[in-house]
Amino acid sequence: MEGEQFASKIGPSQENIPHRETHKEIERGFLFKSLPENLEEYHHEEIIQGYLAITEDGTEIRIRKEGDKYFQVIKRGTGKTRFELIVEITEEQFETLWEVIKGRKIEKTRYRIPYGNNIIEVDFYHGDLEGLVLAEVEFVNEDESNKFMPPEWLGQEITYDESCLCYNYLIDNNHKKCTEQTEMG
Repeated sequence: MEGEQFASKIGPSQENIPHRETHKEIERGFLFKSLPENLEEYHHEEIIQGYLAITEDGTEIRIRKEGDKYFQVIKRGTGKTRFELIVEITEEQFETLWEVIKGRKIEKTRYRIPYGNNIIEVDFYHGDLEGLVLAEVEFVNEDESNKFMPPEWLGQEITYDESCLCYNYLIDNNHKKCTEQTEMG
């Protein structure tokens, strides 16, 4: 049974997220056929995120508040394997940068669902992106990523679909394409 593959619930610590090579993010993204059972039983937290810069080559500079921690995140590239640097910042630094971000802010609730040796992060977006629900799975290496078999409740893979990147929703204010592709109804 699919539910048997779920391990115990994850607390606020990110210690259960797989360790990976520094500055290299290997991640696959998915839409949904349906939501997993007992979703509310899994650890979840509110995240706010703002984009300081988005360049044509896919570089993003963002800030994020996750729980009671604050981060500056730099990502570069597209697709499954990207450069990623995460630096913890102070609340004061976050608040100062938050004030200069105009119209490029997102709010979401993130659930962390254990699945085999992986954690599936399920993001429910709020505000202007209400109705958008995406899943991401991070991997330690390419081989693990290639072997991953998603659970039945995940739908179409969007790893290489740049129109389904969060910052594109903010630029063209159109998340309906990915929302409509979700088969949840």
